[in-house]
Amino acid sequence: MFKYDEDVLKDQLLELIRLAATDLPDDVVDAIKAARQNEPAESAAHSVFGMLLKNIDLARDESTPICQDTGTNIYLVHIPEGVSMRKLTGLILDATAEAVNKSYLRPNAVDSITGKNSGNNIGEGQPFIHFEEWDNDYIEFKLMLKGGGCENVSAQYKLPDVGLDAGRDLDGVYKVIIDAVNAAQGLGCAPGILGIGIGGDRTSCHLTAKSQLFRKLTDTNSNPELAELESKLLLDLNSLGIGPMGFGGKTTVLGVKMGAMHRLPASFFVSIAYMCWAHRRHSMTLQNGGEVKYD
Repeated sequence: MFKYDEDVLKDQLLELIRLAATDLPDDVVDAIKAARQNEPAESAAHSVFGMLLKNIDLARDESTPICQDTGTNIYLVHIPEGVSMRKLTGLILDATAEAVNKSYLRPNAVDSITGKNSGNNIGEGQPFIHFEEWDNDYIEFKLMLKGGGCENVSAQYKLPDVGLDAGRDLDGVYKVIIDAVNAAQGLGCAPGILGIGIGGDRTSCHLTAKSQLFRKLTDTNSNPELAELESKLLLDLNSLGIGPMGFGGKTTVLGVKMGAMHRLPASFFVSIAYMCWAHRRHSMTLQNGGEVKYD
């Protein structure tokens, strides 16, 4: 039987939220530093990246949110057999409300019918929590904060797309991704990180796309064809000249991560989950007995 102290776990989840909101992951920071070095010293792009890095340092040092829009809280939780999803959901909600009280999160949950803000970042579908069962004897909590600006420029395409001359193949996938980033320009707080879902139905395609954003920028896709396409897209998207915040430059995206699923013969969807430069994600593992580790 998996054992943990609920009060202690609530505090541990609160720390996970604090880290996600205030402490940008090292792989993302390193990518931004490398992008700055790749821009001419007097360019607008170089200046923008410098401001981003100052913001990152201030947020980390003062334990304040990196961005005023603390976004949708997206959880991917892996659990051993027999662990209660209902209890974990309750603890996540309690930690979320406490994070608002401590100003790690902004009250972001607005009733779509009445327009009323719940005041504690909790509402129908907020935060979003996806559970998956696995064989490991520990729980893994992955948390990502996805702001509204980058969510607004996310997209889904249905292939074939006659207007883009995009067929039902990886070349068609390539074309719609180029189109999505070109359409976004500097909106969504470029440079972005792209999570791509290929196949499935409309819902699972979006979920796959967002799940890809939990991957580190430094990893390599286990599928050789997708790995090759990720590298090609990273190179070609950064040749568009859009640059950070649309000011122009050599870095329009920091990473491209792709996942594919089987699909119906009649459907071929491609989802683009666009994440802003403030790629706020952290994870926490909880061992049987209560020991935790943050990443």
